[in-house]
Amino acid sequence: MTEKKILARILFLICNPKLAERATKLYADDSVPLHYRISACGTASSEMRDILGLDSMEKAALLSVLPRDIAKETLTKLRRSLKMDTTNSGIAFTIPITAVSKLALRIMESAAAEAENSDRRRIQRMSNNKYEMIAAIVNQGYSENVMVAARAAGASGGTVIHSRSVGNEAISGAWGFAVEDEREIVLIVAESENKLNIMQAISDACGIKSDAKGVVVSLPIEDVIGIAD
Repeated sequence: MTEKKILARILFLICNPKLAERATKLYADDSVPLHYRISACGTASSEMRDILGLDSMEKAALLSVLPRDIAKETLTKLRRSLKMDTTNSGIAFTIPITAVSKLALRIMESAAAEAENSDRRRIQRMSNNKYEMIAAIVNQGYSENVMVAARAAGASGGTVIHSRSVGNEAISGAWGFAVEDEREIVLIVAESENKLNIMQAISDACGIKSDAKGVVVSLPIEDVIGIAD
């Protein structure tokens, strides 16, 4: 791992599969490096989907690792191409990275060099402290419990990603808890001023001492589109 002059960002895009296909084409046209797609689902109830006119809970999460300036430029293109200022279009945001591998660094330096002479358009930037991403990692089947607790504390919604645990069982046992292989990751974008309330509510309902065996963390969000002020 290395820390160097280049400022890296993770760019998250969470939207429906149709918009994800358009974003993937945009990424391909712009030669965006280190790009991954993950299948996910939303957390809105069936009644809320009817109210909002949503056809499906299916979501796609696109993750890209980019130099800071290119991440900002890509956010601008996503907002324009995917019309992400409209309701229910999705959300995109960036998270700072403090260290990257040497290979990733070389890829990003190459991408930055290619874009050096291109026109740069700035997006309206949210305060670094306005939003944070809360990630609750729980045993399979407990994502709804997480969202019930989070909504009671003021969260508006979230996205669920299914995963498998690759932790060391011996180490987990030494800490006094067992973790199922199948895990769910609930991602919630929340205002920073309400972050601790939401995290505490999730921990109380689905913490490590509960059947959910939950772990809750938060990450700072730098730039974001898809949230109305």
